[in-house]
Amino acid sequence: MFKIFICGPLCERPLLEQVLGRAVSNEEITSAVLPDYQLRCADGANAPILVSSEGEQTSGVLLNATDSDQACLFYYLEATGHLRSTATVVCSEGVSHTVEIYARADTVSSQKEPWQASTWRETWFSLTLRAAEEVMAYHGQKPASEVAGSLIAIHLRAAAWVDQKSRPEDPAHPLSEHIRVHARKRPYMNFFALEEIDFQHRRYDGTWSETMNRASFLVGQAAAILPYDPIRDEVLLVEQFRAATYIAGETNPWMWEPVAGLIDPGETPEQAARREALEEAGIVIEHLDSAGRTYSSSGASGELVYLFVGTGRLENVAGGGGLASEGEDIRRQILSFDALMEGVDKQRYQDMPLVATALWLARHRDRIRATLQ
Repeated sequence: MFKIFICGPLCERPLLEQVLGRAVSNEEITSAVLPDYQLRCADGANAPILVSSEGEQTSGVLLNATDSDQACLFYYLEATGHLRSTATVVCSEGVSHTVEIYARADTVSSQKEPWQASTWRETWFSLTLRAAEEVMAYHGQKPASEVAGSLIAIHLRAAAWVDQKSRPEDPAHPLSEHIRVHARKRPYMNFFALEEIDFQHRRYDGTWSETMNRASFLVGQAAAILPYDPIRDEVLLVEQFRAATYIAGETNPWMWEPVAGLIDPGETPEQAARREALEEAGIVIEHLDSAGRTYSSSGASGELVYLFVGTGRLENVAGGGGLASEGEDIRRQILSFDALMEGVDKQRYQDMPLVATALWLARHRDRIRATLQ
């Protein structure tokens, strides 16, 4: 048995059990404190930073870990950017122990505010639990260092899963009564991921289907926004090379699209739409209209796209072009509403969010323009 000091998010029993792959009894953990250290906030969904702070202390637990527990914890903590060291902790009986502790590298100023478990739990717990499920699925398959390189993408997928799980089920099709999952695999992971299941579903006649194998391409959630200037009656489109269409055999993989991008953890679809409009097109959106939310290809992909039409002044476009850090090479085009609809009618555009937002704008254009009279 090894004694390992755990603090911060891992003190949440469901998260610890997800990482260990087993239930943890009260007899296996003991309350303890780490003197002269304090947990401070970090950015995003990551674990907090443990920083030296004389006179402070951090509460946690001592875990009596087996060899298997230790291997699981090492893998998870390395994959999530933690470093190993030793320190002296004091357990609830007043006994001191020199044990292993894990903390993320101090990449933020110690002036960051103290980390609060209740605040973190409300905002990040569900996302972190889902992300841990994916991280640990690669244990024994991929090096922790490789998973660490994809941690941002894992958080994007986890945030999307949490949001989609938050919606009420269809009363006519409660999942627990209509789907049986027999096996689940994750055969591929990079910026995108592939999740595969063996399952049955209840047919409309009440019988069960045969066991089938299907997979879904996972990336997260996205926001797509068609910028529209109601004064000039013009829209702004962006064009960029899309490797996916090229791989599929498309002979013209440079696609005209609305502005679009993935929704970051903790960001609303509306915030993402405004951010992407500025990054890709250099336009400040004055007003957003929701044009719905749709799965981009429900037979193959789990990507949910929030669609918007955003009004702004296109003569004030400046900057944009995408982020070089994300490999984006984007050009833009301003064209009249009539030219846009001619392109839709003549099937020049192959991007579904563009066609969908263009058709929504056609239906609501008169109302939008009337508000300016």
